[in-house]
Amino acid sequence: MRIITHTCTQCGTVVSANELESSRVMKCPGLSCDNVLRFAELPEEERRFFLEHADQYEL
Repeated sequence: MRIITHTCTQCGTVVSANELESSRVMKCPGLSCDNVLRFAELPEEERRFFLEHADQYEL
């Protein structure tokens, strides 16, 4: 299992790929940060890997 994350470019908050995939678009959970994070912002190779192995990332 690979750990796939995305870091907010404005505040540095780290969000997991499974959180981004479930919402596809979400407001950054960082305090006082209004940046919008998108699953599509993950590199294509990481998105593809996550989607092909989604069962490994279920909680």
